[in-house]
Amino acid sequence: MSARGPAAAMAPPQAPSDFRGTLRRITHRLLRDRVAVWTILVLGIVGTALSVAGPRILGVATDIVFRGYLSSRLPEGASQEEVVAGLRADGQDRMADVVAGADVTPGAGMDYSALVLVLLGAVALYVVGSAFMLWQGRLTTFVVQRMVGGLRTDVEATLHRLPLSFVDGEERGELMSRTTNDIDNIGQSMQQTISQLVTSLLMVLGTLAMMVWISPVLALVAVVTIPVAFVLTKAVMKRSQPQFMAQWGATGRLNGHVEEVFTGHEIVKVFGRQADVREEFERRNHALFTAAFKAQFISGIVQPLMMLVSNLNYVAVAVLGSVRVASGSLTIGEVQAFIQYSRQFTQPLTQIASMVTLLQSGLASAERVLALLDQPEQSPDPIDPPRPGDVRGRVAFESVSFSYTQAPLIEGLDLAAEPGSTVAIVGPTGAGKTTLVNLLLRFYELDGGRITLDGVDVATMSRADLRGCFGVVLQDAWLFKGTISENIAYGSDHELTTTGSGDDADGPPASVVRAAEAALVDHLVRTLPDGYDTLVEEGGSGVSAGQRQLLTIARAFHADPPILVLDEATSSVDTRTEALVQEAMAGLRRGRTSFVIAHRLSTIREADLIVVMDAGRIVEQGTHESLLAAGGTYARLYAAQFAGATT
Repeated sequence: MSARGPAAAMAPPQAPSDFRGTLRRITHRLLRDRVAVWTILVLGIVGTALSVAGPRILGVATDIVFRGYLSSRLPEGASQEEVVAGLRADGQDRMADVVAGADVTPGAGMDYSALVLVLLGAVALYVVGSAFMLWQGRLTTFVVQRMVGGLRTDVEATLHRLPLSFVDGEERGELMSRTTNDIDNIGQSMQQTISQLVTSLLMVLGTLAMMVWISPVLALVAVVTIPVAFVLTKAVMKRSQPQFMAQWGATGRLNGHVEEVFTGHEIVKVFGRQADVREEFERRNHALFTAAFKAQFISGIVQPLMMLVSNLNYVAVAVLGSVRVASGSLTIGEVQAFIQYSRQFTQPLTQIASMVTLLQSGLASAERVLALLDQPEQSPDPIDPPRPGDVRGRVAFESVSFSYTQAPLIEGLDLAAEPGSTVAIVGPTGAGKTTLVNLLLRFYELDGGRITLDGVDVATMSRADLRGCFGVVLQDAWLFKGTISENIAYGSDHELTTTGSGDDADGPPASVVRAAEAALVDHLVRTLPDGYDTLVEEGGSGVSAGQRQLLTIARAFHADPPILVLDEATSSVDTRTEALVQEAMAGLRRGRTSFVIAHRLSTIREADLIVVMDAGRIVEQGTHESLLAAGGTYARLYAAQFAGATT
């Protein structure tokens, strides 16, 4: 299990390093669809304007109903002024103020035609406004998902450009969490916030303008809500943002642990470490629970606080509005519209506060994803790199130096492999054998010296051209999800649609069959239910370790490269099969430069050159016979494996 387990799981909340910068970069990505974004804004303005006009029109309808009701209670034939004067004479000053401010015609009754016309206008406004909002929502979905898709593409491309040292130093589950969970969270957060945030801001401005138009005095009361909302939201944001960072960091660490355990679940069971794994999972899961609880609880405080402010504002507006109606300064319809506007005014403020919470979560994920995109990438390939023609296969290491950390691993190494020769690299674990191959394939860059291929410095070649010259069979055999035929042909320029083998035109390509026969896996494949069309799951589950290795050897046969790298290529096959594969590989290596990393010294007796490494240095090199005769490190390794056989 990872040595970072408990410490990583219990890591303290990580404060956001650049909240505004992250928001600015995500906004910049959204603005790549500039026309669509401006269209969203215009649709929001129009839809909000229509929605804002609704309460004012309904207020007019209320005034029509009230005037109709009031006029039916007043004596017909009298003028409004006469009715007001009569009421004042009777001491009904408050009623007189209401009648004076109502613009009523005594005895006229209800104007139904005007009422219907106003109500139809209100319905039309709401329908058209909803249509604009629906259009805006659809377009917002398109813009956000396109941005998320582009972000996911950028992350995928970046992962291919990152040096192997970065990937080796990160938990795979953590990287997977950034490329899946965090990006999904960005999409969901942006989807839920952008349209709503724009609409809410426009709604606040629109309703504020309408409230000022109806009554500046009441509008002043409502505006007090804005600074209160701002102060509350800012205070909550300051405390919740670090918790959102901690939540998504803990999610990544938990995913890393789960991925590690399930990858090595057999080892966990064999060594009886289930209890330790469970304990580690509980620690990381508890860390995630704690961070998620704090983030959601703290951010959730905003809405009830805003509801309290909204209700207090509603009470103040209702009381003052009633007073102004009684004094005749406002009509009942105007107060009704104002109360609706006060609700429309505080509701988007509450929504904005809630959206800020979601936005915080999304930006916490965005910061993690952007941090991945900002990682130093491997040095770019030269603009016009030399391209190998007919590769002869002469490989030379010239004064090569390299270190993974500050401590040097390889210093001043010189080695030459002539075209068509087989170079075997042996030595104790940690001697630098696999590192030598990683440097040859430019998985890591040199600290000093150079490596040449047919006299061309590999550092001046493009990585694709360089690696296209090599066929590699690693100790850890890996198969991808697909058919056996596709796995054998993986990484080769040969087309899978070429002529089938035998009499079956629909069978596997002849090149695939030849490669399988050369790797002695053809018989095994044909015993499977679907033969070469048998589907293999990711990682090769359902196929034994030895069978996986034979299939990867067949893959190398199929690629037909000028240079071979075999890193313990027969480590998972039985002794009898190993002898057959060695014979087949002798034919494969003929005419090709081959590098063979081996612990089984019996497999490299026929090598043209055996290089013995220890602590990053070449301590011996020569043929099998000459090294045995020298009685050095190789002879001791050989004797240790073959119990006294020194010849």
